[in-house]
Amino acid sequence: MKKYIERLWNGLVKENPVLVLMLGMCPALAVSTQAANGIGMGLSTMAVLVLSNLVISLLRKVIPDQVRLPAYIVIVASLVTVTELLIKAYIPSLYEALGLYIPLIVVNCIILGRAEAYANKHTPMLSVMDGIGMGLGFTVALTIAGALREILGSGSVFGLRILPESFGMTIFIQPPGAFLIFALIIAVMNAIGIKTRQRELVESDCDGNCAMCAAACKDQMKPGTIRLDGEQKKEAAAAPAAGETKGGDAK
Repeated sequence: MKKYIERLWNGLVKENPVLVLMLGMCPALAVSTQAANGIGMGLSTMAVLVLSNLVISLLRKVIPDQVRLPAYIVIVASLVTVTELLIKAYIPSLYEALGLYIPLIVVNCIILGRAEAYANKHTPMLSVMDGIGMGLGFTVALTIAGALREILGSGSVFGLRILPESFGMTIFIQPPGAFLIFALIIAVMNAIGIKTRQRELVESDCDGNCAMCAAACKDQMKPGTIRLDGEQKKEAAAAPAAGETKGGDAK
């Protein structure tokens, strides 16, 4: 049970796809003009994400590695088509509001990213919980951003008047306002000390780019090794140079 709860918390906060990993930013910036649109887009993406994770996890030992990405795209495209037709049939107002961004769920980085990074390596149940967690994180981020943009831009949210009509700042319902709102949310998360994956990497003196420090990351994975902080790394790098200098003086 702990593993499943961890998957939910991971998607909601620790590795929130929008606020931490910065994935799916195109629909996040475009459709978060209203809270209702954020909820609709988030839930649509979550439905596709959960089902695609489930199918890919079930077929992970069947799909050849050489064609796994085309296979993932076919699976996701089929699910998105079904989702689009259901929204068009039963929630036409949401379909009109989201428009082109519903079929573009096919190429959403969150879905293909979780398929490649998690679903094809874990059991179906864990993959489903990962999809729910990431989907909820995406939904919450879009809903909060949409609500803030709607309140500051028009003074109302979900049709309820919160602020006077004269208060509206139209910049917040325009594209620049989306960047400002997401920056504000991330700043608040950092200010109140919410533990995210990026924050842990910064505090551990690691930028997460293993390509630049492949040897160091490789050493850390070996059993019995000790992780060095920034000062210790500098001292360890300086020690060989000092030894060579002393050897040269002795000669």
